[in-house]
Amino acid sequence: MGTIKLMHAKLHRVQVTEANIDYVGSITIDPILLDKVGMLPLEEVDIVNLNNGNRFSTYVIPGEAGKGEICPNGGAALLCQPGDLLIIYAYENCDRQEVLQRGHTARVIVADEHNKIQDFLIQTLVPCEDGKKVEFNNTSMIDTILESSQT
Repeated sequence: MGTIKLMHAKLHRVQVTEANIDYVGSITIDPILLDKVGMLPLEEVDIVNLNNGNRFSTYVIPGEAGKGEICPNGGAALLCQPGDLLIIYAYENCDRQEVLQRGHTARVIVADEHNKIQDFLIQTLVPCEDGKKVEFNNTSMIDTILESSQT
């Protein structure tokens, strides 16, 4: 049946903290956010700027942990300014038949105005019994995240 591209990680409504034209490409992201959703350094991402509609692709580099940094660099800095809200998506190629049989999971962070985790969602595709369809589920896991950070 072929290969399909599915979202596996998303940072939703993160706020640009800086735009650095003098850096050679990429977007710098707080590694705490990267780790929670499973994005890797150098991974290609698609970005949508909710303030102006700009869409672009680049790759991720980790910034300093805990700072909430979201900094488009190089040419991407021309498409954003501090305070803009972004959605950052990472995808993976999956075998369609395997998804229909085993499902798929994506992790999503909804950020607050300081790029801290406001909500943490697990979005799943759950195979139906017939093996020809999947059911979409969207579950907030913020309580689990808050509990684990307090222990």
